[in-house]
Formats: sequence, structure tokens, C-alpha cells
Amino acid sequence: MPLECGGESASASVHLPQECAKPRRLESADNARDHAGVRFETQRADPDHTASKRRQGTRVFVRLTDAAHADPVVADAVGAARALFQREGTLERIGQLIRQRDAVGREFFARGVLHTADVAMVPDELAAYLMAIAPLLPRRQLAVDVGTGEGRLLDVLAPLFEHVVAVDREPAQLERAALRSKLRGYDNVTLLQGDLQSTAVHEAVSRRGLGDVVFASRILHHAPRPAEAIGQLATLTKPDGTLIVLDYAPHDDESMREQQADLWLGFAPEELARFATHAGFSAAQSSTIPALFRGAGPDRHLPWQVFSARRTGASGMNPSTDGERYG
Repeated sequence: MPLECGGESASASVHLPQECAKPRRLESADNARDHAGVRFETQRADPDHTASKRRQGTRVFVRLTDAAHADPVVADAVGAARALFQREGTLERIGQLIRQRDAVGREFFARGVLHTADVAMVPDELAAYLMAIAPLLPRRQLAVDVGTGEGRLLDVLAPLFEHVVAVDREPAQLERAALRSKLRGYDNVTLLQGDLQSTAVHEAVSRRGLGDVVFASRILHHAPRPAEAIGQLATLTKPDGTLIVLDYAPHDDESMREQQADLWLGFAPEELARFATHAGFSAAQSSTIPALFRGAGPDRHLPWQVFSARRTGASGMNPSTDGERYG
């Protein structure tokens, strides 16, 4: 069993101070190391040969190296120390000390008071959680956020992707998105003013090799020609890249036309799949977004859905040959 003790020095020669022979009450992990009385003096010629150090704040934990254990002198000293500890009962108390350490953490977290408001809020450390799962995404070089608005989706995309191009046609919205990026420290976000027809947008995305994922979050119901918009989104998507559309399923709330300038009252999954297939996408799938995930905005009562498809061939479509009524 390797010996570990707290102290700045470490060595091949082991000294057992006088007090080691006298049993003393063990009250803490630190006291256990002092009580062990094992002090290692660093060999000047090869300080890394005998022991390794691991710093934890102001503490230094010292552990004998494998090479030190192979040294017969060190092995004899370690054996003598272990025998001493066994006679005193020190080793048997290690389990008790570990339980005491665990009890400190348990007591601390048991004091937490549950507040409903805190639970309902998105955690401030969400970006850290997203960064932790980012390696699970097979392709995350570039994400494109079309219609970024004030940049809410950036809080998800920036921690996950190496770079994000966020597009909006309104300067006021981009100012809010820029402020969000600055406050969050997102240095991997490029904001562009424009829309799906903008040459500058297509050129900027093309220079980065097109998007691994292209997002269109609640913009399709504002598009004059939704099928054509899907085709333009395809031109921003890398071959084998993914298009993700977050929008409404069909609904009957005519008030949204005036209140939110909606042109279309949602789309059936089959419609979106038809648009996507015509634009060069395949493997289309859709799912319903639970009501609790729809936020607190004026559209929270509407049925939300997320639609995805993978680009497999040449992107874009010819609007003149599109027979769709939305084209």
C-alpha cells in the first residue's frame, strides 16, 4: 500500500520521530498524516526519483513513486512504518476518517433550501454543461443561426460549436445579440446583417465551409415563401449537414397575424418534409416540443415543433418550377 503524507519534502530515507511510538488520538485527516510521522527528505541528485507531489491549495500530498518502492531500503522502511501503524490501530481508523470527510459535504448540502423560482430558472452555468457534452456532437465546426433576433439561441450554440454565424436583417436586434455575446464572453460568434437573399451572408458562410448545422428558429412563419426559404437554407448547409427548423404546428389563432406579424399559422410535418425533400434534404423527422419548454412569450400557447433533415445532394431549388403554394 503506497504511503501518502502531507508535507513539502519527500525522500528515500524514512525517519520515525519519537512521538510515533506513542498512540495518540486521531481527530482529522491532517492529524493522521502528522501522527504517522513519516517524513521524506528529497534526494538532491534526483528529486523526482523517490516521490511525487500533488498540490491541493495550501496542502501538498506526497506519494512514493514506483521506482522508490523497488528500492529495498525504501521497501524495508515502508514495511516498518506499516507494522507500526498496524500495532497502533492507525490503518483501521482510515475508514473512519474518510466517513468524516464525507459527512462534511453531506451536512453542507443538506442545508440547501428549495426555492421554486430558482428551480424554474435556467441555470447560470448552462454554458458549462453544454461545453461538457459538446464532444458528443460528431460535427461542430460551424453553426448558422438564421434570424437570430436578440441572440437567445447563441446561449446554446456558442458553447457547443467552434464558431457561430448569426444572421438578422434588423440592426436593433443585432445590437442586442452583440450585447449578449459581449456579456457572455462569446468570442466565437460572428454577427451579420442580412437575410436569406443576402450575397454577403452566403459568401461569409461559404468561406467557413458552410454550416454543419443551420438553424431557423421561429422564422419560417414570417417568410413570404416558406418553401423557397427552405431552399435558401440548403445553400448554407454543408453536404451531410443538418437543417433544424423550430416553428409552429398548424393552429387557428388568427390574432398572431396582427400581434406578431405571422404570415402563416404553422406547418404540418408533411409540408415541411415536402419542402425539405424538394430542396435536397432527406431523413426528415419532426417532434412536438412540450408546453413547459415554450417559454413565457406571446406564442407560448401555440403548438411548437422541431423539424430536422440532412442535406444529401445539390442544395437549393428553382422557384419557377416549384408547384408548392408556399413556394
